[in-house]
Formats: sequence, structure tokens, C-alpha cells
Amino acid sequence: MFWFELAVGWMAFLSATAFFVCLHDKRAARRAGHRRVPEKTLFLLALAGGAGGLWAGMYAFRHKTRHWYFVLFVPLIFLLQCALLAFLTMRFVLV
Repeated sequence: MFWFELAVGWMAFLSATAFFVCLHDKRAARRAGHRRVPEKTLFLLALAGGAGGLWAGMYAFRHKTRHWYFVLFVPLIFLLQCALLAFLTMRFVLV
């Protein structure tokens, strides 16, 4: 039970972080001379557990939606994370 709650909390925290990082990067993209968030950082946030928040931020702010690799891989990472949560649910919660 503890591992499941920890995983859900981790993913929720990183999703919220990725969402606001996406907002920050979109604002920086609109303003000349502001520091941008590297795409590598966005993907690392997604891989670490924040894919849901990054995916939501992409479409909420219309950010990175023209990059095929974001449109393809961020939802894929999110689906894999959902599968991991489903596995943890069956393994630890439903026992």
C-alpha cells in the first residue's frame, strides 16, 4: 500500500511541476531574451513521472504541439506510467 501511495504522490507532484514548467517555457517563448527550458528537461520531467502534466500543459498552452516527437512520445510515456500504476494497483493494493 505504501509503495502505491508513494508512486501516485510522486506522479502527481511531477505532473503539477511539469505543467507549470510548460507554462513558464511558453511565456518565455513569447518574450524575447528570456531563458527557455531545454526540451531535454521537459522530456526528463515526463520520464520521471510528470508526463500527464506535461501532456496537459502542451494542449492547455498550445506549447510544443508542432513537434512530432512531443506529440508522439509524451502520450506514450503517460500510457506507460498508467500501466505501471495499474500494475502496482494489482500487485500491492488488490492483494
